[in-house]
Amino acid sequence: MTAAVLTWALTQIGQGQKVVIASVVETSGSVPGKAGARLAMRSSDLQWIGTIGGAGLEMTVLKRCRTMLDEQHLPYGEVLTFGLNKGAKGYEVTPLDSLCGGRVTLSLEVLVPMPHVLLIGGGHCAQAIAPALDALGWDHSIHDTRAEFSASSLFPNAKQHFHLTTDSFVNHHGIDELSTYSDVLFLGHDWAEDQTRLLGLLETLQQHNSTLDGRSSPRIGVIGSRSKWQAFEQAARDQGIEQALLDQVICPIGVNIGAESPEEIAVAVVAQIMSLHKGVDPADPTWRA
Repeated sequence: MTAAVLTWALTQIGQGQKVVIASVVETSGSVPGKAGARLAMRSSDLQWIGTIGGAGLEMTVLKRCRTMLDEQHLPYGEVLTFGLNKGAKGYEVTPLDSLCGGRVTLSLEVLVPMPHVLLIGGGHCAQAIAPALDALGWDHSIHDTRAEFSASSLFPNAKQHFHLTTDSFVNHHGIDELSTYSDVLFLGHDWAEDQTRLLGLLETLQQHNSTLDGRSSPRIGVIGSRSKWQAFEQAARDQGIEQALLDQVICPIGVNIGAESPEEIAVAVVAQIMSLHKGVDPADPTWRA
């Protein structure tokens, strides 16, 4: 069962799911699950697999797993000790209304998938961003309507290379495909192409009541000026995209560090993704505390 639980958890993480694993690490007396018993729960629908022994202990731990998956600023792990008797006492022991009478200590750990960034447009900025993502151990994929700008020779470490027309790209990326990305960055060389792709993806996300949070649905960022974004925004409203969804799109992308060259833009963009991934506000002077 342990191998099955861990294999399932790794599969979910590979598909962009956040997962919490609960493991029994120590027991004494009569308990429902022995050391090594595990269960895992994923974030998308709170489906879970495995067992730590059942009964009230398992129900309590499953409730805590749901809470941990829902929290924005994660406790990435914690250790809990339960006394399986409503009169249980001891240092940091949580009593449960149980007749077992034993004691069980569990570790709960939230596993968060690393970002997978879809680069739309394989020009200078994408070519600078991709190596920065590689250095962090993050995944990226690339799309361009031009074959030479989506080729493996230019992006050797990309998970996927999409040499597609704009319409084919939009049709290929339904909600299931989009949910595998943490971030989608519009870096295209042609504003008309970017607009077609952007409106198509936003329409798909709106149909599924998505929130651009980088977890259940990708964050979306657009390179360029505010005037460019205002033109995109008007076109989107004309197509029926709700303002609440448009307000979640990041434009211009990148932490404001005065970036100008593609390499500087790459630093700013990757720093922004990291801050959003970790739930840290770069402008908060207390974040190191």
